[in-house]
Order: sequence, then C-alpha cells, then structure tokens
Amino acid sequence: MRHNPRTSFNNQLCWLAFAITLIAGSGIALAQKKPAIDKPKNIIILFADGVAGTQIDFGRYSSELLRQQEFALTSIVMNQGSFGLMHTESATAYVTDSAAAGSAMSIGQKVNNGVISITPDGRSPSTILALAKQQGKKIGIISTAAIYDASPAAFTVHAKSRRDSEHIVNQYAELMPDVLMGGGADYFKPKNEIGGKRQDGRNMIDFFKAKNYQVVQDTKQLAGIKPGKVLGLFSDEDLDFEIDRDTALQPSLAQMLGAALQALAGQLTPRSNGFILFVENENTDSAGHRNDVAALMRDLWSFDDAIKVAIAFQKKSPDTLIIVTSDHETGGFSPTYGRKNNGPSGANNYLNVTASELKQIAEYKISLQEATDQLALKRKEGYSKEKLSEFLSEQLLKNFPELNLDADLREKILLNQSLGLNFNYSTANSLGLAIARQTGFYWGTSGHTSEPVIVAAIGPGAKIFNGYLDNTDFAKKIKQLLEIQ
Repeated sequence: MRHNPRTSFNNQLCWLAFAITLIAGSGIALAQKKPAIDKPKNIIILFADGVAGTQIDFGRYSSELLRQQEFALTSIVMNQGSFGLMHTESATAYVTDSAAAGSAMSIGQKVNNGVISITPDGRSPSTILALAKQQGKKIGIISTAAIYDASPAAFTVHAKSRRDSEHIVNQYAELMPDVLMGGGADYFKPKNEIGGKRQDGRNMIDFFKAKNYQVVQDTKQLAGIKPGKVLGLFSDEDLDFEIDRDTALQPSLAQMLGAALQALAGQLTPRSNGFILFVENENTDSAGHRNDVAALMRDLWSFDDAIKVAIAFQKKSPDTLIIVTSDHETGGFSPTYGRKNNGPSGANNYLNVTASELKQIAEYKISLQEATDQLALKRKEGYSKEKLSEFLSEQLLKNFPELNLDADLREKILLNQSLGLNFNYSTANSLGLAIARQTGFYWGTSGHTSEPVIVAAIGPGAKIFNGYLDNTDFAKKIKQLLEIQ
C-alpha cells in the first residue's frame, strides 16, 4: 500500500489535538483544585503599632548589641516562618491612622481615618474577633494602650469615631471577650468615682465581675489568675512606656500574654475550637510620635519578649499560628550618619551610629513624655522662663546623661514651640532632635508615614501571608484560615 503523507499529517494533528485537550482538561482540574492550607486551631496576632522595617531592624541590632539576646521576630518568625509586606492607605488618605488601618485588617474593607470598622457607605461588616466567636472560638484582646483604643477596638467592634470610648466598652460588654487586658479603667468607671469618665453612671468593672470575670488590677493579682474569663485593667488610661513602668503596678506585655494564654488554654479541650488573641504594644507608636528612641528601644525589646512567650506556647501547642504585624509606621524613623556640628565635613566632623551611641541612649532613665509632663507641671506652677531653664538643665543631668541641648532647641522647649508643621509634640520632639544630633537617630515627623509594614507568620497556615499585600488582604487571609466565605 502506498503511504499517504496527507493522511499521516492529519493523524498527527488529531493526536496533537487530543493531547492538548487532555493537558488542558488536566490543567483546568488542577486550577480548580486549590492546594490544601494547614488550618490552625489557635491564632495569636502580635501587633506592634507604628512599627515598620526600620524599627524592626533597630530592635534586632540593639538587642543583639546591648542585651546579647537574639531578636525572636527576625531570627525565628521571619527566618523560619513566612513574611510579606502590606501597604496601608485608608479609604481617602495615603497616610492612614490606626483606626482605619486596623479596621481594614479586621473587616477586609477600607474605611476613613478615625472610623472603627464602619465602611464609608455606613455598613458594619463583622470583625475578625466577632467572626471567630461565632465559630465557637474563645477570643481576647490585650494592649498597652487603653483597651478601647483604636487598634483593639477595630479588631473587635464598630464605632463612627475612635473617640467613642464609652460606646466601645459597651460593645465589649455585649461581645464578652474571654480576655480583656490593658489600660483604660476610666471608661469602665462612672465619672463620680476617682478616675472615672463614664457619663451613663454604670460601673462596668462590677458588670464584668457579675459575669464571672476575674478582675485584676496589678502585677501580683495578674500572676494569680486561673483558667477562665479575665478583665485586667492596670491604669486609668494608657500603660506607661517600658522605660517608665512601675513593675509592681503594671505588668509587661509578656506577662499579660502569658497570663492570657494560661487563662485561655486552661479552658481548652481536644474537641474545643481554640482561640484568637490580639496582642498590641501601642507604646512603640507613642514613642514614634514623640521621637523617643530610648523608649522605642525598650518597648521593641518588650514586644519581642512577648513574641518569645508566644513561641514557647506554640512549642507545646503546635496547632497555633503566630502572626506578627503592624498597622503603619510612625515618626519616619531614620538612623543615619551625618555631621557632629555645622563645621566643614570631614573625618573629624563625622557621626555614625555605633555601640557608643546605643550605650548613651541606654543610659536614659525616663521617656520624653515623662520629661514633657514634668516641665508642664512646672509651667502650671508658674515657673519663670529662667527658672524653667534651670529645672530643664537639672532634669537633663539627672535623666539624660551626656545629652547636650543646643540653644535653638532649648529656646523651642522653653517657649513650648513646635519644630515645624509636621511636629506636634513640641517638647518631646525638640528633645528627640537633640538626641539625634548626638547619636544619629533622626526622625522625619511626629506623625505617621506611608512606609509599608511587615506581616510575618510561623505555624500552620503561615505561607499564605507571603507577598506584597494590601492591608485588607489580612482580614481575607484570616477568614480563609477560619474557613469563612
């Protein structure tokens, strides 16, 4: 029989078409079948407000050099887990505030600055913690701020304004989180009690006691808690910076987290649905606003100590996912080299950050906010400019050894004048610039910036946080882990 080249070619085309169909069909099937994602039973969200990459590396560098301790965030969570970046703009502004950023991360939709988890068209989508509770998980919030502050509120409830503190606390009473710890006792107490600010006359501390919450108000009481629900209020307003903290009265973030895990884990059984715990260090943000590098350093260490507590818990409960993240960057933190003075540049007029500069700020004894408060008190007492200047010199010598205050900055402080339009904390920012001129730890603003923040995770489900994300993706990925549509 004679071979027909056309028939052979047609047969090849048929086989090729068949093969392509098989491959395409297989590809479609593969595309439709999403890869399985490990689902955690417990989720711990560690939230360093106002912190981005520059602050994180400063925490690492200073901890290794001054404490001779590894920085768990970088050495364990980021190196052994997964991490990505998130951009942070709000619904209407390139530079977000904490309310809008936390809301986007909680409900998966952009909101306006100053608003708590309510969209611009007036909707109130369920928050992450409310959804988790609906699934039968135990939930908790911890903060070094007032517990009703923007970030913990955004992950939990809704409000037209972040300043609606009484309304936020009322919603906590409806949601009944298993753990509430931090500052903010003022809006749990009626205004006729010392430190109370509630206008409705209700005592919410008594309310939570009646609901079988253990109420603790200092470090010793916290150490004695048992499994069960906990309300811990350790200050009328925000908790103090780590550099100022009275350890007997106010627990550290690590101590609060450890106690919360004890209270939650003691209630868990193999058949329970686990928990989600939101844990915020707000002081890192407050330090950035005040351009306070010494306070920032110690609160970064405190935050990392809390991460170590979470990692220790995860070793015993490997079905726990640890997520470390933030809402925005604060202060435009920019350690850099420069001149020691306004003389000619050169080797003799060169300043860079070294161990010497780190050791200098490690000797500072109080925060710049505490220094501000002390000066404000003397102004209130009627100190003249000359007497105020003497007091300022005494405080610098006592609490900020080796810090020189140039004449221009001294004048700004004595007259209570701002450094510029983007600096709102006049005394603290001027002291921050004095420190920068001697140590190289400069700041670009007293406000927030647009710098992307990290989201790092370790444990089951960690890989889904890889990449360059929008902050609304955070909520979507948490819902994915919770298997919520």
